[in-house]
Amino acid sequence: MQPLGATSPSGAWMRLLWLAVPLGVLCAALAARLAPSGAAVSVGLFVAVTALAAALMRRRYAHPRLGLCNTVTLTRAALACALVAPLAGGGFATTHSAIDARWLSVIIATVALAMDGLDGWLARRSGLSSAFGARFDMEVDAALGLILSLLVVASGTVGIWVLALGTMRYAYVLAGLFLPWLNAPLPERFRRKALCVVQIGALIVLLIPGLGALGATLIATSATLALAGSFGADILWLARRRRT
Repeated sequence: MQPLGATSPSGAWMRLLWLAVPLGVLCAALAARLAPSGAAVSVGLFVAVTALAAALMRRRYAHPRLGLCNTVTLTRAALACALVAPLAGGGFATTHSAIDARWLSVIIATVALAMDGLDGWLARRSGLSSAFGARFDMEVDAALGLILSLLVVASGTVGIWVLALGTMRYAYVLAGLFLPWLNAPLPERFRRKALCVVQIGALIVLLIPGLGALGATLIATSATLALAGSFGADILWLARRRRT
């Protein structure tokens, strides 16, 4: 196997597959600690994510090196997939071990959030920025938000309405299928990245055991309204541009 930084016009996607082996082991170990009965689903999901990423990288990634940027993004994907285990294993039960599983979920999600932004910085620093890498990063962010919102529902901290916080981006993409003007490119805005951090951070806080119902509701409501406002601003910008 070639080293991670080796130059090969067509080999980056193969190095991604090799990298997935130790990350798959990490995903399996974490998932087994969270919910042994759901570990197989977590690993299967990570295999599917890696296969799709490798296929897209093979066709759309122009750089000869995999780079640390894509390594970080795939690591975040492995962490997100590990968090699926409690969902596949029946959710959090009201036991001491379930409290431990929630704390471990908080730690895993916090690490994944802390790594967010590192991949983009590494890509720019190493000259490996790409449309593939940006999309890969965005999809991992969206998936992490969805998974965390489902975990919050499973924990019983907030009602099912909190799924709006994790599915808003997918609803926007779905709307774009019926309203093609929503698919037009948007100008870069720091607001979007900041609110992505707010979204994930709020969902992590909502997973913390012992959080009061009132505090949880305020956090979830505030984060949902802020994210909705961001999407609303983008939709309004696109609507105005469509009429000009």
